[in-house]
Amino acid sequence: MTNSVLHHRKLFSRREVLALGTALGAVHALGISPAFAAAAPVLSRPIPRTGERLPVIGLGTAIVFDIGDDAAKRTERRAVLQAMVESGARLIDTAPSYGTAEVVVGDLLAEMKARDKVFLATKVRAAGRDATIAEMQQSQRRLRTDKVDLIQLHNVGASASDTSAQIALLREWKDKGVFRYVGITHSVASANERMIETMQREKVDFVQVNYSMAERSVEQRLLAVAAETGTAVLVNLPFGRGKLFSAVRGRQLPAWAAEFDAASWAQFFLKYILAQEAVTAVIPGTDKPEYMLDNLNAGRGRLPDAAMRRKMVEFFDSPG
Repeated sequence: MTNSVLHHRKLFSRREVLALGTALGAVHALGISPAFAAAAPVLSRPIPRTGERLPVIGLGTAIVFDIGDDAAKRTERRAVLQAMVESGARLIDTAPSYGTAEVVVGDLLAEMKARDKVFLATKVRAAGRDATIAEMQQSQRRLRTDKVDLIQLHNVGASASDTSAQIALLREWKDKGVFRYVGITHSVASANERMIETMQREKVDFVQVNYSMAERSVEQRLLAVAAETGTAVLVNLPFGRGKLFSAVRGRQLPAWAAEFDAASWAQFFLKYILAQEAVTAVIPGTDKPEYMLDNLNAGRGRLPDAAMRRKMVEFFDSPG
């Protein structure tokens, strides 16, 4: 299915697709028990610069953690974090531009006494030294921590000199022990070359990019450059802002998905990405603990080989 078709179709939620899949016999029960989820460890991969290992499934917080003081939603998001931590995963990615997400994450981790159990990543995109420092200090307050594992320059701009100056400031704070890693991010394919140039010039620790079966442009060059430069890769928008679930609405999960241990569409989509060894971790956003557990199972069992990935693309791109 082409991207143009995806853009003109009504988008369907993961819940709707799962419900339809269940009706068709395509998706089995998603209510995975924590005991089952914890039965096998989630695959982990090393951060190239240090060798520190990260579980390949993390959690993104854009939109889904922008919930303010809503008590019921906070209880549900806490269950998401609990499911993640109890399953051995660690990475939480947030940003000051995600509304109240930083505050919610900080509050919930404090309630859970779980700050030392997670790898916490946030971002900064203010221009100018003073504004950048103020934004980073605000993130520390919101996240209730003096130290952040990964700080990322958000949506890298076109000016190489500005980018270099901002990264230099982030490294100053890294040298002070406030941050452990420095990275860059973007979420549009048009920024791929800019990201490549920045990786080659700045030798950052992490790069975060948009990658899904609906948007595969990083396969052309960016992932190879990340491997060459020793840059860890985080993947955002792995479900293509919901386009993937819309694209498979009414379609059965193919029987051959069992050959790489995919038992749901989410696992199918995530395992496609994780089969790329240059990918360090994927950070899908979710607001339900059962979805978190389903995502985590994508990091267990077999991954598709190159031939199977081609088959997956052919299946996905073909008419339903």
